[in-house]
Amino acid sequence: MLKLRINPDRMLAAFNELAQVGATSDGGVNRPTFSEAHLAARRWFREQIEKAGLEFRADGAGNHSATLALSGASRGASAVEEPAKTLLLGSHLDSVPNGGRFDGALGVIAAFEVLRTIKEAGIQLKVDLEAIDFTDEEGTLVGLLGSAALAGRLHSDILQNPRGGRGALLEGMRRAGLSDESMLSAMRPKESLAGYLELHIEQGKRLERAGLHVGVVSAIVGIWSYRLSFIGRADHAGTTTMGDRLDASLGASEFTLAARDIVVNDFRDCVVNIGNMEFSPGAFNIVPAQVDVSLEFRSADEEKFKRLDSLLLAHAQEAANRFNLALKVESLGKHSPALMDDHVRDAFAGACDDLGLNYISLPSGAGHDGQSFDGICPVGMIFVPSRDGASHSAREFTAWEDCVNGANVLLQTVLRLAT
Repeated sequence: MLKLRINPDRMLAAFNELAQVGATSDGGVNRPTFSEAHLAARRWFREQIEKAGLEFRADGAGNHSATLALSGASRGASAVEEPAKTLLLGSHLDSVPNGGRFDGALGVIAAFEVLRTIKEAGIQLKVDLEAIDFTDEEGTLVGLLGSAALAGRLHSDILQNPRGGRGALLEGMRRAGLSDESMLSAMRPKESLAGYLELHIEQGKRLERAGLHVGVVSAIVGIWSYRLSFIGRADHAGTTTMGDRLDASLGASEFTLAARDIVVNDFRDCVVNIGNMEFSPGAFNIVPAQVDVSLEFRSADEEKFKRLDSLLLAHAQEAANRFNLALKVESLGKHSPALMDDHVRDAFAGACDDLGLNYISLPSGAGHDGQSFDGICPVGMIFVPSRDGASHSAREFTAWEDCVNGANVLLQTVLRLAT
């Protein structure tokens, strides 16, 4: 059993077929959630599931799955009273606008290949297996939407005020045949889940630089985000002296530089990003009355998160005070760090050892669907190298040998945990 391997040619054929759905001229893909390309990718996935003789499943959040269920005989006489738990494997088929072929897609295709391999080998497991494509991992509309719905962490207030806008969410759900009510119906009982495993590209340079095959993820960083509004006064840019201005851009600019210095000097294993500034009125000849700043910061350590949060907001207030500005702070979401399960991490490490692959333990600097299951079921994740660390662009690339290595580690880990 432990010598079982996935079919690399079959997995490559499926990966290449999928990469043509929403393909861009520069070699990437453009499949934002509920776009026509995204829906086409899901139709393709369903066709592949049914061709493979696996059961297809779609829930109220639009999550699409291939399932490999235990037979009634293998469940035993108590099957009705105690249904088998489900071990989830997967990722997502949606992409950022003009993203890469590997982000999310590799995890879904590898999970699907694991199910096909186990089905063909006729191996009986202690759990049901499910290769799942979660809805809107990338956050075009909400972020971690499908996994949060399945885990029972999606609430109506989130749907009413999504990061992508309520109108965009409603239109997307309409195209996909979903609704607020169906989204909230997708929750599964905690006791039905045996765990969640995911293969993903690293999206960074650590594995490539170290010449390593696999990264066994120790934790997924938390992500906190705010909209900070520095509020001053609009005035004529030519007739108002520099001393008489309440220039909102000055507070926003000072805070941006201070935020970088705080992290570089005192929180070196954290990151901070100012992803957008919106100036109002936004004209050459008007002193900015308001600048809205999109702030995001990440850490794998909850206590550091709290200290960084306090320092950043304090420096934002100091920057506003220096230029006699008002400051409005709006929280846009707080996802705490998620620690990976030690038993699952050990199983990944053992699988790497058996396959002769070198590995390292490392945190994930990006958010992933596994965060939704923190505290609900055991969660584990592995990375394979990304060339030049490129991701969220058409430059995204992972050597196929590394993809196969990751899929075989995933397969062997399932066998370790579920037989």
